[in-house]
Amino acid sequence: MIKQKHKVLIVDDEKPICEVLSASLLDEGYEIEIANDGEKGLKAIESFQPEVVLLDIWMPGKLDGIDVLQAAKQKFPLVDFIVMSGHGTIETAVKATKLGAWDFVEKPLSSDKIFILIKNIISFQQERNEKRALLNKLRKNFAILGHSQSIQELKKNITKAASATKPAFVEGPIGTGKTLAAQNIHYLSERASQPFVEVNCKLVPQDLIDMQLFGFDKKHLIGIEEVQKGHLDLAQNGTIYLKEISYLNEETQRKILKLVQTHSFTRVGQSKAISCDVRLLLSSTHDLKQRVKSGEFLSELYSAISEFTLFVPALKDRKDDIPVLIQHFSDFYAQESGTRAKIFDTDAIEALMRYTWPGHVRELKNFIERVYILLEDDRVTAALLVEEGLIAGGNQEAMHASQLKVARSMFEKQYILRKLEENNGNVSKTAEMIGLERSHLHRKMKTYGIET
Repeated sequence: MIKQKHKVLIVDDEKPICEVLSASLLDEGYEIEIANDGEKGLKAIESFQPEVVLLDIWMPGKLDGIDVLQAAKQKFPLVDFIVMSGHGTIETAVKATKLGAWDFVEKPLSSDKIFILIKNIISFQQERNEKRALLNKLRKNFAILGHSQSIQELKKNITKAASATKPAFVEGPIGTGKTLAAQNIHYLSERASQPFVEVNCKLVPQDLIDMQLFGFDKKHLIGIEEVQKGHLDLAQNGTIYLKEISYLNEETQRKILKLVQTHSFTRVGQSKAISCDVRLLLSSTHDLKQRVKSGEFLSELYSAISEFTLFVPALKDRKDDIPVLIQHFSDFYAQESGTRAKIFDTDAIEALMRYTWPGHVRELKNFIERVYILLEDDRVTAALLVEEGLIAGGNQEAMHASQLKVARSMFEKQYILRKLEENNGNVSKTAEMIGLERSHLHRKMKTYGIET
C-alpha cells in the first residue's frame, strides 16, 4: 500500500523563499504547491486541500496574509496555518494567533523550525482525526434506535442536553435505556473525548459512597499511605453519571448539592475545597417528587438537578420501534456467537409486538439472546416460539421464557467451559471426553460464544 504524502501549501510572493522552502519540504517527503498572492492562495486551499499552509503576511494584491487567514479559517477550519513575515510585530503576531494561526515565525526562516512545526501539526491532526473516528464509532454503537414520536422527542432533548452545561436528570422505568440516554448526552457534547464515569449509587454501601465519589485523606483509613482519589477525579473535564440517586443518604445529597452550586467538593477527612470541572448526569427509577414529599430527598437538590429533565419511554409506549430493536439485537447476537443472523417472520414480530414487555428494552434484548441460545433454526416463526416455550400459545400477552430451557443452556455452557479448561482448550479431546462429535461441539461453542 502506497503511503499518502502530507500536503503543504506555500503562499508567498517572494520567489526565492518559495523555491528554498519547496525544495526542502520535497526532500522531507511532503507534497507541495505554491501560490504567489492571497487570492490564488485561497483558491489553492480549496483545490489542493493542504493540511498545512505556510502563509506570508505582506503580499501584493487585494488580500494580505491576515485576510487570507481570516477567510480560510471560516471556510476550512481543519487546515492549520504557520504565518511568516519579514516585518513582524507583536501586534501582527497576536492578531494572527487570535485568528487561529498555529504559530508565527519571522524571516529569514529556519528550516529546522519549520520542519518541527509541520511535524507537530501533522501529529496533532492525526491524533484529532483518530479521536474523531473513535467518537463516531462510539456514537454509532450507542445510537438510540427507533422512529416513534416519543423516541424522536427523546433524541431532540438529548441534543439540547448535550449542548448545555447544567446537570440533567434522566427519568424512566428500569430497563428502558436511561444509561444509553446519558451516554448519548456525553458523546454528543464537547466533553466527548473526555472520561464518562458511571456510578450506581444503589450498589455502593452508603458508608462508603462518599469515599468512592469524593476520595479520602490518607489519614482516614489505617494502612493507607497516599490520598485516595474518587470518581469525581476520574471524571475531571468529562461527565459523571450517578444512577439511582434516590439511594443516597442526606449527607451525600448535600455534598452533591454543593458540587452543583460551587463546582467544588471536599475529600473525606480533609477541609480544603477542590475545584471540579465535571458535567453531572443523574437518574432514578423512583419518583423523586414523592421522595421529596416524604422527606427522603432534599428539595433543594431536586430543584437543582431537575431543571433539565429527559424522559425515556416504556417499550409498550413505543411498540412501533420493536421491529427495529429485534433486528438490532438479532444482528448483535449473530455477530457475538459467530452464527448466521436469524430471520424473524412477520407473525413472530407481530406476536412480540402484542406483548407488554414489563422489563422494557432490556427484557426484549434478553429474549432475543435466549432465541439465539435455544433455537437452531435460522428462521423464527410464531409457531416455533410457541413450540420451544418462548411464548405461550394462544395468549401472546402471557409470553414468558422457558426457565427450564434457559437453566439447561446455562448449565451446558458452564459444563463445556469447565471441560475445555480441563483439556487446556483442546476441542478434540473435550469432544471425546463428553461424548460429542467435534463438529457438534464446535456448533455449541459458537452458539454460546465460547472461544478457545
